[in-house]
Amino acid sequence: MRKDLPTGLIVGPARGRTPLVALLRHAGFAARHAGDGAAAARALRDARVDCVITRLSAPRLDGFQVLALARERNPAATVVVLGERIDAEIEAALYAQGADDVQSGPLRVERVAAVLRRAFERAELERRASGLEERLDRRYRTDPLTGASPAIQRVVDQIRHVAPTRAMVLIEGERGAGKSRVARAIHHGSPRREAPFVRVSLGALSGDQAEAELFGDSAGVRAFERADRGTLFLDEIDRASAALQARLLGEIHGRGGRSDEPGRRLDVRILAATDQDLHAMVKANRFHPDLLFRLGAVRIAVPPLRDRREDLPLLVERFVQEANRAHARRIGGITQGALERLTAYGWPGNVAELKGRIETMVLAAHGRRRLDLSDLPDALRGADRVSARGGAPPLAAGMTVEEAERHLIADTLRHTGGHKPRAAAMLGIGLRTLYRKIRQYRLEPAAKAAANPPPLPRR
Repeated sequence: MRKDLPTGLIVGPARGRTPLVALLRHAGFAARHAGDGAAAARALRDARVDCVITRLSAPRLDGFQVLALARERNPAATVVVLGERIDAEIEAALYAQGADDVQSGPLRVERVAAVLRRAFERAELERRASGLEERLDRRYRTDPLTGASPAIQRVVDQIRHVAPTRAMVLIEGERGAGKSRVARAIHHGSPRREAPFVRVSLGALSGDQAEAELFGDSAGVRAFERADRGTLFLDEIDRASAALQARLLGEIHGRGGRSDEPGRRLDVRILAATDQDLHAMVKANRFHPDLLFRLGAVRIAVPPLRDRREDLPLLVERFVQEANRAHARRIGGITQGALERLTAYGWPGNVAELKGRIETMVLAAHGRRRLDLSDLPDALRGADRVSARGGAPPLAAGMTVEEAERHLIADTLRHTGGHKPRAAAMLGIGLRTLYRKIRQYRLEPAAKAAANPPPLPRR
């Protein structure tokens, strides 16, 4: 029997556990059981769990909390929530928070079995991908942040210098600049790399929710405890209320407070991030000066993408390959003309916006080719884009002849509504040549869409 089986966790009382254990094992999982919330929290904290089956009303930790905790520890985990009577509103809320399946009433064995089969396949893919990334990292030793610009290399040097220490770090930068990646790089470069990295985004929580998340609720599970011997990352620290800031300061003085073990304090390293000027907030009496002093002993400023444009080709290549792996695409990179247009854009959303744009472009592209100007969304083409009424295609230094031809043919087909004889006449080429070019540049989906507009709504 394999020793590296993916793990399935059943959360809830022993009653009714036997068929779930059988289902997990039949699907290929090593089955574990947690009788209540505290045991579930320990199981999720201590080892990777690939699949969780929980009761909605599990003792000391309800299904929503188990779902959130499982997603935090392993975003790829499959979560199934069971209950006696789950109304439509609760079911919708569970699905909205990421549940893979919600069942109300008697256990439907075949449905759970189907979900578990998919979960096993997903877990196997995740494990193979994780092993490949580790092998590639050992082989190439890539830096935690992509780029060779002086601006990003200063950040990389700071990470290398501060990561092995116990120092708290304040990470500053605009939204989407990569503050979370810096925090993870500090954690992975530290002696705590094998321990939990717990992120709490204060901007997504109300004051009461943030206090419950950090300091515990009726279930007694708090972020400081989950991050014991590891790292607690407080994102959007500027969104903390005055009361929360004061309580955080007390926890920092006590290094996370006492653990459940008598006589031992929690060992938590704290990192924080902000996109605001905390010194200005201190002057405006909106941020506790002592908290800034403690958190900001070491400060790392992450540069916006517009200040490191020379890194854009490397970032684009990385994001194209990531999107290829995630969506089973075979895009071979990007043309120089399209890259120059990306470089000229201001990127208000920084690296996060770039990654999202590239993923969208890869998803929309077809075949095995490079992304070009025709793949760029209107916002990135700017004022040079072709109007819907026709006109010359945008030309840019560095465009290949094939790229310009592809764009011209695609735009002419749009202009003629997909009428190929008329498009061939406008282009000055034969109809057979146009059909060959459509196949060569894989423009058939666009031609069909232009020739078959959606029907008008009935009145």
